[in-house]
Order: sequence, then C-alpha cells, then structure tokens
Amino acid sequence: MLTLYNTQARQKQEFVPHNSKLVGMYVCGPTVYDLAHIGNARPIIVFDVLYRLLGYLYGSTHVKYVRNITDIDDKINTAAKVASTSIDNITNTTIKAFHEDIGELNVLAPDIKPRATQHIPEMIEIISDLIDKNHAYVAEPAPGALASDVYFDVISASENFGTLTGQKIEDMEAGARVAVDNRKRHPSDFVLWKGAKPEEPNWDSPWGIGRPGWHIECSAMSLSHLGKNFDIHGGGIDLRFPHHESEILQSECHTSHTPMANYWLHSGHLTVNKEKMSKSLDNFFLVREVMEEYSAPILRFYLLNGLYRSPIDFSDLNLKESMSAYRRLEGTYNLSLIHI
Repeated sequence: MLTLYNTQARQKQEFVPHNSKLVGMYVCGPTVYDLAHIGNARPIIVFDVLYRLLGYLYGSTHVKYVRNITDIDDKINTAAKVASTSIDNITNTTIKAFHEDIGELNVLAPDIKPRATQHIPEMIEIISDLIDKNHAYVAEPAPGALASDVYFDVISASENFGTLTGQKIEDMEAGARVAVDNRKRHPSDFVLWKGAKPEEPNWDSPWGIGRPGWHIECSAMSLSHLGKNFDIHGGGIDLRFPHHESEILQSECHTSHTPMANYWLHSGHLTVNKEKMSKSLDNFFLVREVMEEYSAPILRFYLLNGLYRSPIDFSDLNLKESMSAYRRLEGTYNLSLIHI
C-alpha cells in the first residue's frame, strides 16, 4: 500500500488512482532563464523517485508523467536583455543545460515535457471561457503596455479559495502578499493575460497582443495532457501559494470539475542558514558546480537524505557527511556482490 501526504487534505492518505491502468502525475518544472541550482534540483529528484515507485507498482507503461517547462516569463525577458541575445537563445540554451544536469543526477525523463509557448491557443481558450463565465475580466492596459490585461476574479470563486493553505479572502490585505493595483477588483485577483509591452514576445488574442500569466500555463498544460481530473500534482513547497492555489481556482472554474488533482504533494525547501536557497537572495549553488566536487550520485543521495517534505539546510559539512554515508553504503553493496 502506498501512502502519500496530501497537502489539500492536510494528512496522509492511501493512494488510490482513479484509473490503475493510467496513473497521471503533473509536476511543475523549471523556468528556464539560468542554470539550475541544487534547490531547483531537489523537487525534480523527489518526484523522480515517486515516478519510479509508481512505475514499479502499476507498471511503467501505466504511468503518465508530465513535467512542464516555463519558457515565457519576465525573468527570461530580463536575462535576454542583459545578455544582449534572443529569448529563444536563452531558453534553448538553458533547457539543454537543465537536461544535462538532471541527466547526470540519474533523473528519468518524464513521458511528456511540454513547453508553455506550445500551448498558447489552449490558454486563450481557457481565459475566454473564464470571461464568459464571469470568473475573469478585462482590465485597462498597464502603464506602457500596448493592450489590455485579463485578471481572474477571485471573489467569483471564493468558496474554493485557500484550498491548499487554509487562507481566506478576508484575511488577505492589499500590499501584504500581493502588489497593490487599482485596476484589480480585489487585491488577490491574479493576471491571466498580460498586454504586451514594446519589444516583448507576444501573441494575438481577443484582448490584443500579449502573453500569458504564469499560473494559466500549468492549467493549460495539465488539462491538455492529463484531463480535468488526474491523480497527483506536485512541486516545491514555495509553489503552494499563490501558484497552485491559482491553478485550482482557474482550472476548476473552467472545467466545472472538482477536484482538479486528487493528491497535492510538495517537497521542502533547500535552505542556507535557514533561508530558502534562491537566486534572488544570491545564496545558491549551481548543480554542475557542486557535482564537480562531490559527484552526481553523492549530490542525489544528499538531496534525498531526509523526509522529502522537510527543509534541508545546505552546508559543506552536511555534504561531506552524506558523502561518507554514501560511500559506506556503496562499500556494503559491493561487498555483498562479492559474496553472491
């Protein structure tokens, strides 16, 4: 029996797939603007283990694993400007490096690796439907933008708000967790479509040229490849809010089906001095740099050494301890082969 901690239920539950002949799992993958650091690698490795386990329990041909790539984002636009190169060059180079790094970490390729830019028509279709159902609205263009934005109306789905975090709309204060924007009906409303600014990548839409917001990307890709209801949705704990909360709202309002996913799983942070490892804090260590000193198997062992939901505090000392433990296990395994 497989038991999983379901973030939505806030407890461990027996895993019962809705169709044992096709277990569906969607995991939020990288935003490809720079090389991956080891904090990025932890959820990738955690869900690689789960993918292998599901394959063992149900048969590898009966598991459909989707891990997306976000290849349109403000950070990508900024990286291209800083490097004086094209967005395609940034994303293609970074995707190649990402797959090289996690390949070294013995991560199996998912069954489907969709890119956000391959699903723009599906996103536009979902957004149009949300507007028709009064779950979304068109707002005035942002300063400097060439077309209108579209926002999700959180109040229209207030009964589903806080599914993963337990937060309530009335507890949200403008400026506390979300940026103040007078074009929003409510501070918690989130963008589905951004009107393009000059020299930004853009696509035609009923609301003018623009590009999708972050949250709508995953709804479109999971719906396209796994349908309106699937077994497992995973990612890092930092995605629980607002990303996964927003996914639930927009997906379930669009499909009129609850739940979107039956089990929500989140891996813990990798921290440095108890702070989340991130590029914005400049406290990160690149995967390929760490592997130069400690090797890929040792790094993988280190990132799996502990409860996947709990944070791991990174230090050179902890890595060295993991290296010693790994070598002891390796020695025991090699010794057992001699005696077989």
